[in-house]
Amino acid sequence: MKRGHRMPFGAQLQDGGGVRFRLWAPAASMLVLEHLPVAATAWRGAAMESVGEGWFEAVLPDAQAADDYRFRLLGGPADGLVVPDPASRANPHDVHGASRVVDPYAYDWQHGEWAGRPWHEAVVYELHVGTFTTEGSFNAARARLAELAALGITAIELMPLAEFPGRRGWGYDGVLPFAPDASYGTPDELKQLVDTAHGLGLMVLLDVVYNHFGPDGNYLHAYCPAFFDASRATAWGPAINFDGPHSRTVRDFFIHNALYWVEEFGFDGLRLDAVHAIRDGSVPCIVDEICTALRQGPGQARQVHVVLENENNESRRLARDAQGRPLAATAQWNDDLHHAAHVQLTGETEGYYRDFAQQPLERFALALRRGFVYAGEPSACRSGQPRGEPCDNLPLPAFVSHLQTHDQIGNRALGERIDVLADPVMVQAARACLLLSPHVPMLFMGEEFAALTPFLYFCDYGDSELGTAVTAGRRAEFESFTAFSKGKAAAEVPDPNAEDTFVRSRLQWPQREEPAHAQALRQTQALLAVRRQHLLPHLARGSRGLHHAVDDGVMRVSWRVGDARLHLLANFSEQDRRLDRPAGEQIHSRHADIATADAQLVLQRGGVFASLEAAGHG
Repeated sequence: MKRGHRMPFGAQLQDGGGVRFRLWAPAASMLVLEHLPVAATAWRGAAMESVGEGWFEAVLPDAQAADDYRFRLLGGPADGLVVPDPASRANPHDVHGASRVVDPYAYDWQHGEWAGRPWHEAVVYELHVGTFTTEGSFNAARARLAELAALGITAIELMPLAEFPGRRGWGYDGVLPFAPDASYGTPDELKQLVDTAHGLGLMVLLDVVYNHFGPDGNYLHAYCPAFFDASRATAWGPAINFDGPHSRTVRDFFIHNALYWVEEFGFDGLRLDAVHAIRDGSVPCIVDEICTALRQGPGQARQVHVVLENENNESRRLARDAQGRPLAATAQWNDDLHHAAHVQLTGETEGYYRDFAQQPLERFALALRRGFVYAGEPSACRSGQPRGEPCDNLPLPAFVSHLQTHDQIGNRALGERIDVLADPVMVQAARACLLLSPHVPMLFMGEEFAALTPFLYFCDYGDSELGTAVTAGRRAEFESFTAFSKGKAAAEVPDPNAEDTFVRSRLQWPQREEPAHAQALRQTQALLAVRRQHLLPHLARGSRGLHHAVDDGVMRVSWRVGDARLHLLANFSEQDRRLDRPAGEQIHSRHADIATADAQLVLQRGGVFASLEAAGHG
């Protein structure tokens, strides 16, 4: 099977041979296409024709796949500037180099019949391709997929792949949104990763960034300032123009990008980074328009999912129709649950953890029951202003919940994981609560075996002025934190530009063979087996929270799952607790002594007990 996505811009192979090159450059007066055929040693220039409304086009009958090309601006303040194609399908020479013509139909899909999986089956595994393996490549990641499928993972989520500066980076500073970063491999190698995942029953999601471009290698300002709204400032510079003059072309650029990843690469969905940072007053907004394009396009033939990151907890973006199908986005990363659990496990209350400093276990239980903690409640971090919208009407798989993500680890000064920061017994209890809940659980790479390797913030701006500024800014960011105000020097914060910072962040797979990590891996696999065997048959018929309570460090949560009830007990106190045993069939018990005669149990420190109560009981 072959697949591809046709775009109105970029380099498009023509049915009769040759390549059409198209660029939107409304601020340019003249453009030259510079073309380097395969095996040629000299660039060839061809004037591009202005075809109206800022578009320039050139068709080269002798151009073909694997040729390199670039655009040269003539006239004006950027005279002579050479730029890559912003819609480049491959940019093997990094963000400042030439683009490469790609034949999207060259790859022969082995599992083209794959139609995806329903969202309630998702158990997500977030990974960074560059540090997931020592090799840091698509091929090396592909070789590990069978292990994840055997563990019980059903979806992998790749951190952003759009071409970014240098050979090391998180991916959120990408500037060529259609080009998989060349440091990881070729477009066809990425397709092979997705294809292999589908053969193993794994969905593949891709993290995409539609709220900003990175600071190095973004040439759009030189010939296409209409891409941005200079009147709206963001942390990354002027906001992307989604609702001003000429915004239709800008919106189409990102809509095509979403369709491109799903149609051409076979991704099962996208995670949209920081949609709260998108400035768009349009109706529909760009996020809704992307969701509609995916649903009415590839979503007609297979399961396609959209997951949001949204600090504003806007429940309306997750609304369902009468049949329970998403009207826009499928789910949202639930940072509220993470924050509550983190404060409970570590006692940390600085920064955004201030909002969870009071009664963190109660807030953790609340998040497990309904999804958001802040669903309209006043937020201390927002000067008492309300945050979020009511969420009790949402099915619980609308929440992708987690104890760790790249953000929550990597945004720490020293990149420590929760398994380094907190008592392992309590961490495992919290992880059991997550994996046995009706939420869609997400693990960060290595979490399944309680990995201890840090995940630091790293980039590759070199010795440039930007690189120096990023290093200084990173260290200044933590000077106000308590740990650095008590004698610890900010200079101890690892240099993001240093290669060693990247190397230290690589997952150490041999660690999982050590006794404590092997035990954690077995526990994760056992919990996912319980989820698959006992919860999955019910989750297809809907879920909602019923009640929660916290007493003396013991948390109780109950949910309706399909026509059954799911009960969870967890002891986060330092003492054993004698408790009434929940009704129903026991599906999980750890650190619990069960008395058969009096319907009670003794839940030890860090103990977790779960039961499933059939319809018609209790």
